[in-house]
Amino acid sequence: MHPLKIAPALLALSIAAPLPAQAPTQVIQLANFRYTPASIHLTAGQPVTLTFANTANGGHDFTAKEFFAASKITAGAAPNGKVELKAHETKTITLVPAAGTYPAHCSHFLHASFGMTGQIVVN
Repeated sequence: MHPLKIAPALLALSIAAPLPAQAPTQVIQLANFRYTPASIHLTAGQPVTLTFANTANGGHDFTAKEFFAASKITAGAAPNGKVELKAHETKTITLVPAAGTYPAHCSHFLHASFGMTGQIVVN
């Protein structure tokens, strides 16, 4: 077969093949003693990529043990139910959340006491 006759057929296949759907992204900013947004709303059973961005000059974490345990994580990790971030670090995690309302907090010394708390609502 002549190579020019194969190329159009391959081109047609590549154009017709659907691209995999990309999970929507939700950005959560961690700053000194707050999460923005403090209340995260997700849809149960729908993949989502959570991007955690620490805008502070010191470390923070996003601890939500029950949430991460109930979710199916497909990319990234939340060891021991938390995402730990150094100053100005960003991490992402893609998951499929389960329905429920889950608490979140920064587990660093006194950070939750100073207001670094939030919740995840999955409907």
